[in-house]
Amino acid sequence: MSTDEALAGKWEGGCACGAVRYRLASEPMFVHCCHCLNCQSHTGSAFVINMLIEAARVERLGGAPEPVIMPLNGGSPNRIFRCPECRVAVWSEYGGRSQILFVRAGTLDEPASVAPDVHIYTRSKLPWVRLPESVPAFEAYYDLKAIWPAASLERRKAALGAPPSHGPSAGSAPQER
Repeated sequence: MSTDEALAGKWEGGCACGAVRYRLASEPMFVHCCHCLNCQSHTGSAFVINMLIEAARVERLGGAPEPVIMPLNGGSPNRIFRCPECRVAVWSEYGGRSQILFVRAGTLDEPASVAPDVHIYTRSKLPWVRLPESVPAFEAYYDLKAIWPAASLERRKAALGAPPSHGPSAGSAPQER
């Protein structure tokens, strides 16, 4: 197997039934482990691990996830994109910003290939979840400029300066920014 094939496999994923498939064109900008009550409710779990990445760097390989609008407690609604067949969430958009996707790390073919860069909203973390001391943790959100690597901040800035995306399209080549 070539290095390109190995990297492609590392960054490919999809839903449980295989109807929706995607590939990330690069590593994510940043990885959140979110313990907020919304994420707990939306996933039916203790937390969600989201890989933040530019929508232009996500290529749909098959199927089209359907957006489901979910209200947030005290915030603007977000869109969770789910497989129309098995209903697994593959990514989300928050705050009406379609240029950046929050791809569910658990949908990767190799979910162990990513680890959280930060734990957020730990004020609602379940008491039996133990956080590693080596990863920053915040009771609520945090200052991106203080935590994110400079290269990731530049990628985010470039993505938010781009016109809003209508989500990844099948067969479209990811655009480098």
